[in-house]
Amino acid sequence: MIKKAILPVAGLGTRFLPASKSIPKEMVTVVDRPAIEYVVREAVAAGIEEIILVTHSSKASIENYFDRNFELETTLENKKKFDLLKEITEILPSHVKVISVRQPQPLGLGHAVLCAKAVVGTDDFAVLLPDVLVKDSDGENDLSLMIKRFEASQASQIMVEAVPNHLVDQYGIVDVAKSPAEGESIQMQGIVEKPAVDKAPSNLSVVGRYILPAKIMQLLEQTPKGAGNEIQLTDAIAMLQQTDVVEAYRMKGQTFDCGSKLGYLKAVLYYGVDHPKLGTEFKAMIKELAL
Repeated sequence: MIKKAILPVAGLGTRFLPASKSIPKEMVTVVDRPAIEYVVREAVAAGIEEIILVTHSSKASIENYFDRNFELETTLENKKKFDLLKEITEILPSHVKVISVRQPQPLGLGHAVLCAKAVVGTDDFAVLLPDVLVKDSDGENDLSLMIKRFEASQASQIMVEAVPNHLVDQYGIVDVAKSPAEGESIQMQGIVEKPAVDKAPSNLSVVGRYILPAKIMQLLEQTPKGAGNEIQLTDAIAMLQQTDVVEAYRMKGQTFDCGSKLGYLKAVLYYGVDHPKLGTEFKAMIKELAL
């Protein structure tokens, strides 16, 4: 069973400057809670019980957010603000724990994953990139479906989504024999980073969700620095493919790139109109703006 998830949160968030100069981009709120909470909720809904934050000294507020705040809780209790008290004490279910490890140098996603090796141990695990929010489709959690496929096939899973053909040169695109139906997986031959539009092997882009075997850690230790002088996770996955099947899972839900400003605004709109308390009034505001 996949019970551990690595969330690399050590990045400086340059795409979100100037806000990320003093606020971790993962802590920027989408409606009424930080973006990182949506990613953690997604993981917990898929059965994850151990969240491993690969973090940086400037990101203490992320760790604090998932910790208890005795003073605040006592104040809310004394003021009988029990609804708010319930909100902040139930951010994480009691059976889920958060562990933090430091990435001492910005040496890439592969290096960030490798920083969690001691915590992962011999367990297979998930990787969730917190820049990307994944919204369920009809209540179905894509990460959960990926985990089920991994457990049935023992093939590593990489989440992908279809993008317009003219935009494939902006993404990492998987090489597959054919495009699977949504919610299904297919063996992939590799990942091509930002291919030319006329040379892309498919229109399926990597989303930022992975289910990987424990032995990928040994491969990451052997992975030389690649693009950007960084240790790339895709290079280790390519090494894994020499001996193991790796599959592309085509997601059913919808993604929002909260690492970019426009992607963030789109997420606010979509999550705002679905909000149980604010949604109706928010829709009315949008209609007013449209006039």
